Amino acid sequence: MKGIDATAMAQSGKVRWVLFNPKTYATILYLLLSLPLGIIYFSVAITGLALSISLTPIFIGIPLFFGVAKLLNGIVNFEQNIIRQILGLPTPPVSLTYNRQSEAGQNWLMRMMRGFDGALFIRNLLLVLLRFITGIVFFTIMVTVISLGLGLIALPVVHIILMNEMQLDILENSLFSYFHIDWTYNQQYLLYVGVGLVLFWIALRVVNGLMQVQRRIMYVDEPYQQPSVPVEAQIHATVQPQYYEYQEDQPTQGKMQPAYREL
Repeated sequence: MKGIDATAMAQSGKVRWVLFNPKTYATILYLLLSLPLGIIYFSVAITGLALSISLTPIFIGIPLFFGVAKLLNGIVNFEQNIIRQILGLPTPPVSLTYNRQSEAGQNWLMRMMRGFDGALFIRNLLLVLLRFITGIVFFTIMVTVISLGLGLIALPVVHIILMNEMQLDILENSLFSYFHIDWTYNQQYLLYVGVGLVLFWIALRVVNGLMQVQRRIMYVDEPYQQPSVPVEAQIHATVQPQYYEYQEDQPTQGKMQPAYREL
């Protein structure tokens, strides 16, 4: 059953019928915003690390460093949640990672140091850097493939407007003239629109493929693959032993003994 659930979970984010699926156009919007967001994430990460290192001698850099680590973790979680919302993935299971009672009586610096994970910080920093690179690359690929398909679809309209307004024939020296193919403009329009629709459909498939790549880069499926213990079970596991210890430590004296009445 676990294997079937994992397979269903992995396939739930795949986009089918890309031309009429809202997930496809949500992905296009996400990739359009990926370029400015990647630049912002990269600038914040580099600036925060540089300031924390430079201000370490006056002690301000130490809490600033832990603050940057928290910020990077928040950025990664924010990106993962956006991808889950776009692909329609369910919310990952919640688990308790630490006991708040053990932090009672500690100052803020000790709590920050206790909650710091070096491996997680390095991973989040690399993910932010990859987010910056993929934001540029994916934005360029998406704009190129979509523009090529939409350009061919809109070519007949542009040609008609230029012919009527400026007497400019952009199809005068087309490929048909080089191969001595005597096609009318209407026949060329049909060919260009057909090729443009095919290229636009391929472009949408490419866009969804880029989102799946981004999904794997950002470790979106990681919470689903890890075994999780429900919150209620963890609370029960922590409270139940205390309850039994309390029952065992209670003195037996002073307890009311059952009374028996003789018939």
